[in-house]
Amino acid sequence: MKKKNILNRHDIESIVNYFYDKVRKDDILVPMFGHVDWKKHLPLMYDFWDNVLFYTGNYTGNPMAKHLMAHGRNPMTPAHFERWLELFYEVLDELHTGKNTELLR
Repeated sequence: MKKKNILNRHDIESIVNYFYDKVRKDDILVPMFGHVDWKKHLPLMYDFWDNVLFYTGNYTGNPMAKHLMAHGRNPMTPAHFERWLELFYEVLDELHTGKNTELLR
């Protein structure tokens, strides 16, 4: 597959789907995401990353508050966050290249 820059929402959705497929199979991260309602979570993540990269205004939530609540239920350690980043960067590198890809790194 030839890699290209991240150009649109479809690319964002592909990244998010592939990333969370990996998360749901990862021994380190599975415990952190066991409670997630994926039908609700994935569209929020599409909006979040679409807004981060393309300033769409589609995401209006408070990710810090949500993560603090999640941390209260199941504390995230530095090892969890490092693994999350590792998988995220792995997905970016596998699927895309270019300026927008670098902005998400």
